Amino acid sequence: MIGARWTRTGANLADSGWRSPENHATLLGRGAEREAVERLLAQARNGRSGALVIRGEAGIGKTALLEHARDAATGFRVERALGVESEIEFAYAGLHQVCAPLLDRLPALPDPQRTALGVAFGLHTGDPPDRFLVGLATLSLLAETAEERPLLCLVDDAQWLDKVSAQTLAFVARRLDAERVALLFAVRGPNGSEPFTGLPELRLSGLDETDARTLLARAVHAPLDEGVRDRIIAEARGNPLALLELLRGAEPAELAGGFALPDALSVPRRVEESFRRRSGSLPADTQVLLLVAAAEPLGDPALLWRAAESLGISVEAAAPAEAAELLEIGTRVRFAHPLVRSAVYRAATAPQRRRAHYALAAATDARTDPDRRAWHSAQAVPGTDETVAVELERSADRARARGGFAAAAAFLERATALTPEPPDRARRALAAAHARHEAGAPEAASELLAVAAAGPLDALQRARAELLRVQIAFVLTRGNEVPGMLVDAAKTLAPLDAGLARETHLQALEAALIAGSLGQGRGLLEAAESALAAPAPPTPPGLVDLLLDGLVTRYTHGYEASVPGLRHALEALRDDHHAVSASRRWLWLACRIGTMLWDDEVVHVLTSRRVRLAREAGALAMLSTAINFQASVLVLAGELTGAAELVAESAAITEATGAAPLPHAELMLAAWRGRRAEAVELCAAAVQEATGRGDGMVVTLAQYALSVLNNGLGDYRAAIAAAAGPCESDELVHSSLTLPELVEASVRAGEPARAAAALDRLSSRARASGTRWALGVEARSRALMSTGPTAEELYREAIQQLGACRIVTDLARAHLVYGEWLRREGRRQDARAQLRTAHELLSGMGAEAFAARAARELTATGERPRKRAARPADALTARELHIARLVAAGATSKEIGAQLFLSPRTIDAHLRNIFRKLGITSRRQLRTMRLP
Repeated sequence: MIGARWTRTGANLADSGWRSPENHATLLGRGAEREAVERLLAQARNGRSGALVIRGEAGIGKTALLEHARDAATGFRVERALGVESEIEFAYAGLHQVCAPLLDRLPALPDPQRTALGVAFGLHTGDPPDRFLVGLATLSLLAETAEERPLLCLVDDAQWLDKVSAQTLAFVARRLDAERVALLFAVRGPNGSEPFTGLPELRLSGLDETDARTLLARAVHAPLDEGVRDRIIAEARGNPLALLELLRGAEPAELAGGFALPDALSVPRRVEESFRRRSGSLPADTQVLLLVAAAEPLGDPALLWRAAESLGISVEAAAPAEAAELLEIGTRVRFAHPLVRSAVYRAATAPQRRRAHYALAAATDARTDPDRRAWHSAQAVPGTDETVAVELERSADRARARGGFAAAAAFLERATALTPEPPDRARRALAAAHARHEAGAPEAASELLAVAAAGPLDALQRARAELLRVQIAFVLTRGNEVPGMLVDAAKTLAPLDAGLARETHLQALEAALIAGSLGQGRGLLEAAESALAAPAPPTPPGLVDLLLDGLVTRYTHGYEASVPGLRHALEALRDDHHAVSASRRWLWLACRIGTMLWDDEVVHVLTSRRVRLAREAGALAMLSTAINFQASVLVLAGELTGAAELVAESAAITEATGAAPLPHAELMLAAWRGRRAEAVELCAAAVQEATGRGDGMVVTLAQYALSVLNNGLGDYRAAIAAAAGPCESDELVHSSLTLPELVEASVRAGEPARAAAALDRLSSRARASGTRWALGVEARSRALMSTGPTAEELYREAIQQLGACRIVTDLARAHLVYGEWLRREGRRQDARAQLRTAHELLSGMGAEAFAARAARELTATGERPRKRAARPADALTARELHIARLVAAGATSKEIGAQLFLSPRTIDAHLRNIFRKLGITSRRQLRTMRLP
């Protein structure tokens, strides 16, 4: 376990007096950089948090700037962490460095956050925590610590942090606001796609020639030939550490007049070579001690001395390394520069490294830190060793339980290499490939699959390997051929694992639904027909079985025949409140099926549950998609303001996690608001992006949105053009939702034949569904094509049915078209009542284009429509309104922060703006206000 092994505090480090060779002198010419760091600290002192990534090549001065930040952080608590290359596969190892000294604040965190951090750090067992819940817990922990005094966290060599720690710290950096926290990351290299990309950056370039000469003049203590000086400056290319190390490595005679030409080695390699030469000149025992320290990433002096003792090395061996300014051993073991560690480790032979790891494994407590002991043992083995491989498998299980899929994969990869027997090696390689896939490393997973394929694998293992290969292909290419590949995998699995075969058939249908109109080759129909030959479901059938059978019926026998089976699946899911694992995997599909069936009650229950499960788990990736779909549902319910709040929250989450933005709810919101330019631009961008990745579902969504937009604007020809695609497709949701749009547009554009064809399909589906929503839109659509008393009766039926369901947008439009019909019938007084209701509903929800249409009709009856009075809450942003609503409902800042993935201090800062805009001073006043 990681455990509480790092006991030092920021104060210990600050008081140690330790300075690396990359000292204050290397800050020559860094005035602007120092100002940027000091500005970050000043903002944190004044309650405005921030983060800064210092990026540059090795030796350029990044560590010196971190030292400067530490020295300048008067009144701050300072914590420091160091990325270590050999530690890169240990999940949460880097995060633990940051958080371990702060864990006394852990009890102040909400229960889910406290549990997530505890499991991640191995303090106790539990379900694997969602990494974004760990991120929120880290943010809360830093915020709690900063309540006492501002907090500065310095992370050096951040490019070598383990993946999940880097992602978590980047997540925290993007969520900082008003916590009095400053984060500084030093990252090697000028560019990168690591999680820190996109954060504010400070890029360090080399010193100019004047500053380089000044640095050399300060450092040299012997005659320096002008030609030698020019050579050193040329070779160093402005790198401060290179200047000092090249100078240090030269003999006095060479400095006085020697000659040498710059070689083609990079500056970091030259610097590393200089460190290697310095360490290589030390006594043999000192060199061994340096190697053991380089192989031990925790910096634990007690562990170092135990390992050294087993190798017969005394404490005195450290003195030459400290005198050479390569190593310092105090409360921690610390190298003068990260390149010293890598230089020492790379210079050692393979047997020397194995000996060092063997000593470290023997010195590591198997009870408190079995994973690190297993890892060192694995590095100490020259060939194969089944005993160590078994221990690595156990470590992988523990890592997976903490949510460390990358660490689990690393353990399993090494276990594979150590496995003597081919069947066990293939089995472990397959397990490692699955872990790599779960960790989001599809290319590495493919390489491990190739190892597993060398076998021998049994039939089920081969089938599982093929399924994983297809799943990897879907992640890498989103290829349109994936549905067919999943079908083939399901057929192979059928005689081997009936349950997995049925689930794979459902995955094939899922992939075909996503591809939609962009699918090539085998698509929905073949996926459905192939599933007819799937193994029989168990008795009683599970959720996967019900969904699969219902969708197969939908695409082989039609919409109407599928309604009973799909409704059974939705009801089973709705009524089974304990099916959490199934819910998390299939709720998105169930919500779309509910919308296809026009079952607003089931959709409301399932979307709310999906959001609740995601919030409770802190699963941000799931939460972003869940609230995005919930926002779409709110749009249909006429709650456009609430939908806008959720769209903003979803966007904030995708920004924080680095995921691709989700366009679904934003498209619908822009269309229903009637904002032509915004909606057209959003739809065009979404279609272009979706076409590139083969996502036909988004294309039909954009077409549906444009049909709504143009019906609102009265551009019925454009509405017909937009609606044609979804209505002719087999897309799950929007083919149904777009039929009423096509009917209305065709009637208004004078195309009765097209309207009649669409109405026939709509009527058949609506009657099979039988919900009030379905029957209401069908009655409204049929009324548009009717005349006289029949039309009026249908309009009234539509209003009655829709008035008894949640879909207020369709209700408002029923009043609108009824009022339009009444005016054309010359019944102006009756028309005013319907149009007035329509206008009030549509303008109140923010459906601007439809509201304007109602206003024009109302004006034509001789009545001036009333404008909605401005309200103080109109000045609030979507996020501020969301927070205001939560406060009005009685939530605390801590509770709101947990829900919105913000710190309580940030919530309080938003509240101050809310109070100012609303002209109030307390939460109590907010609770008495009427918010939209």
